[in-house]
Amino acid sequence: MGASVYMLRCADGSYYVGSTAAEDKQRRLLEHQSGAYRGCTFSRRPVELVWAEDFERITDAHAAERQLKGWSRAKKEALVRGEWALVQILSKRSGAR
Repeated sequence: MGASVYMLRCADGSYYVGSTAAEDKQRRLLEHQSGAYRGCTFSRRPVELVWAEDFERITDAHAAERQLKGWSRAKKEALVRGEWALVQILSKRSGAR
């Protein structure tokens, strides 16, 4: 069974990163949109899917989700736009030698 990691842009401009079983991705997105759960996106609807990636193993999807949640807004936006060079630049720590 595969898994998906996805990023939603919320009505307030914030980003939400989540993961789900690959076969449940569409259902999960509908749950966010409908407010089926009173979670993080409930008061930030409507939401828009802006990025998603599928993984063969759920452990890889969970690792990617945790990593993306730690990213800056600028880095998430570069990923959404597919600007891989900018993602790399933004990955470099300021002050690192």
